[in-house]
Amino acid sequence: MDIEQYVSKVREAAKYIQEKTTKKPRIAIVLGSGLGKISQNLEDALAIPYSDIPNFPRSTAPGHKGELMIGSLKGKDTLLMNGRFHYYEGYTMKEVTFPIRVMQELGIETLVLTNAAGTLNPDFEVGVPCIITDHINFFGDNPLIGPNFDDWGPRFPDMTEVYSKSLVQEAFKSAKKLNIRVYSGVYLGLSGPTFETPAEMAMMRNFGADLVGMSTVPEAIVAKHAGMEILGITAITDKAVPEQLKEVSAEEVLKIAEKTGENIAEIIMDLVDIF
Repeated sequence: MDIEQYVSKVREAAKYIQEKTTKKPRIAIVLGSGLGKISQNLEDALAIPYSDIPNFPRSTAPGHKGELMIGSLKGKDTLLMNGRFHYYEGYTMKEVTFPIRVMQELGIETLVLTNAAGTLNPDFEVGVPCIITDHINFFGDNPLIGPNFDDWGPRFPDMTEVYSKSLVQEAFKSAKKLNIRVYSGVYLGLSGPTFETPAEMAMMRNFGADLVGMSTVPEAIVAKHAGMEILGITAITDKAVPEQLKEVSAEEVLKIAEKTGENIAEIIMDLVDIF
């Protein structure tokens, strides 16, 4: 697909969504594994199944509902992505990040990315939220490869501050106010769907990563290209530390993500006022 076709498909999807609501969201939240409970706080909500939106991919990952929701969070028009797309599902990077381009066309200015991930840091505990301060792209691919559409962003976007330092500080303030323990750290994104070998875990920790997961990085790259302000928060669901290894299953990860997601939801709800 050439860039003109891609832009056309994005705009067709955005037009469909715009015609379904009178709301003008400037905030968007991507809900990762186990974090669907944030949607329960959305008032006057309209839910649009991904299958109804022209050209939208389908979410196949466990725990991902697969619908776009538009409503009001504490009086502010907000868009929720209830379920995301992953590279390991067989989608291209352009397909994985298609919803972020749709958000750009809809006028989204602030993007909150949530996810569930393992921790590479031996000092981090499972079940504690971690605010993302930076990332490492270990996918072996990049969603901006190919012709650049200048209306969406520059050919070579700066990545000095992908995750807004001011939003990171505000997230820490909210967590402190709510008496919720949080960490901060670097997220490393890779393709999956396999979990990491002990040798891979040791290598990634030596690279300076605190978290490892299979999402978020492609979306953050495109959102930064689009000029959005980004906040990322991880639910730590398992240890990816060779000396502390236990076998993990997708079911266990989801269970911990659900519990941790309640704290993440509280932090995000508190932050809505400043978005």
